[in-house]
Amino acid sequence: MARLRRPSTKYSLGGLLSVGILLGVLFWGGFNTVLEATNTESFCISCHEMEENVYQEYKETIHYNNRTGVRATCPDCHVPKDWTHKMIRKIQASREVWGKLTGSISTPEKFEAKRLTLARSEWARMKAADSRECRNCHGFESMDPEKQKQRARKQHEMAIEDKMTCIDCHKGIAHHKPEGMTDEDEE
Repeated sequence: MARLRRPSTKYSLGGLLSVGILLGVLFWGGFNTVLEATNTESFCISCHEMEENVYQEYKETIHYNNRTGVRATCPDCHVPKDWTHKMIRKIQASREVWGKLTGSISTPEKFEAKRLTLARSEWARMKAADSRECRNCHGFESMDPEKQKQRARKQHEMAIEDKMTCIDCHKGIAHHKPEGMTDEDEE
């Protein structure tokens, strides 16, 4: 205990440890605050590329406006909840910031020209994650097949049997499908 209080050159080990812990807490608090601030719909649509393009489409969907009043926002569908996957997604999203900075999607025309590439990337990410973000709200085990239309019930039963994931069938559920999609994109 005396060693923690005894100064070694200028500072005691206890003093350095206390300052280190305090700085760590401040860093973590600041980091987490920024992380959560970038996890809001208002942040997502703060750039005109999103606000003028995909956000307008999303406002026409059941995920935005529905009879229950439950709304899925941008991060609900595009950012995982758990910390590890959230961090991986945030790092991946830095490429989207690059698109903003370079102006490669700065106009509706440029956005549309890259839309299929962007959509394919997002579909692949969602498929690889077994539609993790969709399943935060929609899980096969929570569905009541008796309340579904016959076609939906049959499709969901086949999806369970074939171990399919949400994005396999629900491309275009919250945004328009891009022009130029191939049969492979539709599968």
